[in-house]
Amino acid sequence: MSIQSTPRASRLHIGLFGNRNAGKSSLINALTGQDISLVSPVAGTTTDPVYKSFELHGVGPVVFIDTAGLDDQGDLGTLRVEKTRQALDKTDLALLVLTQAPQAELPWLEELKARGIPTLAVLNKADLLPDPEGLAQSLSETLNIPVLAVSAAQGENISALRQAIVRQVPDSFWDLTITGDLVQEGDLVLLVMPQDIQAPKGRLILPQVQTIRELLDKKCLVMSCTADCLPATLAALARPPKLIITDSQAFPTVWQHKPPESLLTSFSILFAGYKGDIHAFLEGAKAVEALTEHSRVLIAEACAHAPLEEDIGREKIPKLLRKKVGENLSFDFVRGNDFPQDLTPYDLVIHCGACMFNRRHVLSRIAQAKEQQVPICNYGVVLACVAGILDKVCYAE
Repeated sequence: MSIQSTPRASRLHIGLFGNRNAGKSSLINALTGQDISLVSPVAGTTTDPVYKSFELHGVGPVVFIDTAGLDDQGDLGTLRVEKTRQALDKTDLALLVLTQAPQAELPWLEELKARGIPTLAVLNKADLLPDPEGLAQSLSETLNIPVLAVSAAQGENISALRQAIVRQVPDSFWDLTITGDLVQEGDLVLLVMPQDIQAPKGRLILPQVQTIRELLDKKCLVMSCTADCLPATLAALARPPKLIITDSQAFPTVWQHKPPESLLTSFSILFAGYKGDIHAFLEGAKAVEALTEHSRVLIAEACAHAPLEEDIGREKIPKLLRKKVGENLSFDFVRGNDFPQDLTPYDLVIHCGACMFNRRHVLSRIAQAKEQQVPICNYGVVLACVAGILDKVCYAE
């Protein structure tokens, strides 16, 4: 896999956390062998989190998250630390960068553990310490996590750090697939891909591209068409497809023409499991039936694009739900990294397929909704629910 072929959202996100001048940026440069992060002796050089895609030898496609110092001060420092805290939502594996026994870093370590984020402590600037190996061993026993002494400036023990990172990556991280066990080699898969304002002429949207790529890797036989050509495409096939994957907006049309023996799902439902927790979204679908004209719904879009005419999240889903529930049903909208800390004013959160987010980011939002006892669902699940076929579509395990 290369930097060109792996979307950032599908990469292992490695977050570096530590105090100012702990050497987080220097450590990224040492790990990559390139000067990809700005290094300065001035404390607080890194302000907002910086995301850098890279192919890390022995690990694969990763994104390094270079964050501001945990001990940043003042009004701006407080804002920077809050941005660093938000970066935890996207972190698959954390490097806690230390230069001495931790103090301000300890609450952050506890939060990393509470979130279940694999964490490796890096005792940096080992060349300046009298007994770095002894201190690393003592800290490992105290903190109950692996601690490795390195010198980013001198390049000492960087190879061992790469190996330690490999050991910390969850075994299941690279095993998760979009289509799961729904198809196998030789199966015929039909993709129904309406080309509309969100996928203009000459372009495919990212979930379609990623799904096609995976099906080709699985040695499936892949056919595609637009919704209006579905009957002609089915008639041209020698056998019914094992699986039909459609744009969620075309559920009613595709269901009407689907062969009885073909399984049906949507790109959004597949990504609900690939990027999040499909079972949490299915549970959240129950709240769709409980909505009233007095309910309030939050629509969350991962893409930070400007609203489009006939946008699925801002136009089509609200229109369908108001038709089902009543015109006074209230909607709020957020995009990109914006997400309310307090979800309790809402009766339901409806999230997009999140093709631009990594899985940890979506799971953190699901966990927040669960903690605040607010149902959360997904575009595709909601559209299948409104179409009355949620119990008839399939999803990947």
